[in-house]
Amino acid sequence: MKIYNSLGTLFLDYRKFYNLSQTTFANKVNVDLRTIQRWEKDLTLVKSEKEEDIVLATLMPYQLIHNLNGAIPIPTYYDFNTRKYALSKQSNELPKLSWYLDQIDLVSENVRTIDFDYDIKYLEQFIDTQKKDASYVNTDLIKKAVQILPELNFISVGKSGYYAGHCLVLPIKESIYKKLKSREISNKDLRAKDLVLIESQETPVFYRYDITGDSNESIFYIMSRFFRFFKKLKTTYLMCGYTERDDNYELNKQIGLKIIWEDILLQKELNLKYPPRFFEGNFKEFLSK
Repeated sequence: MKIYNSLGTLFLDYRKFYNLSQTTFANKVNVDLRTIQRWEKDLTLVKSEKEEDIVLATLMPYQLIHNLNGAIPIPTYYDFNTRKYALSKQSNELPKLSWYLDQIDLVSENVRTIDFDYDIKYLEQFIDTQKKDASYVNTDLIKKAVQILPELNFISVGKSGYYAGHCLVLPIKESIYKKLKSREISNKDLRAKDLVLIESQETPVFYRYDITGDSNESIFYIMSRFFRFFKKLKTTYLMCGYTERDDNYELNKQIGLKIIWEDILLQKELNLKYPPRFFEGNFKEFLSK
């Protein structure tokens, strides 16, 4: 992560990362060009009521914007690839797996089941922007997933009440799992009709559609709730998924998930440390430790 000491530097890096002109950025956050120029030179602060607009338009964490938007900014680390912030160098990296096990029963009132009508705009905007594809999310798919498996479809909000991360896990038909595994279809092809009640399956298949958090603290509470579900689950199951994230590559292997295939070409195209990959397995051994 890079440490930021001002909003101006953050906005400059944001435009560089997404290859945006000052004019495009100004339109995105609904201000005039001169305002962007003043912000980037740290000549003026962002009005407090404008912070939410910037968060919604850029999906940078609210805490990051708020920390830097002051007469005396609070230095904050941020990584545009993982979209995570940290307040110290020590909290940049994900904690070890044993930490999740030791603290698995801790809960946060800031993590709740997705309220589809209220939360979908955040989920759509975050995933679409992350994938750089406005057609990536199928809202009917997410709505049905929330209805039939609310325990694994939840959202995290920060102490300020703003979106801070989410967990989207789909209970899918075995036939759909096989098509995903063989690369006949991808996440974009998934539809509500592909979901099934886990109670109706001898061996339920859970598909990790998207899990993310704006900081390691958010990720911890999200993953704790995620793991608690599987710790209580008595039946045999299969967990699978596709991810492009760099920061969970080693953790997934430590948990015991098996990599089925990797996309080396896409890794080079996206300039990733690890290749995008499809994985499968379960958490039985990990959670029994």
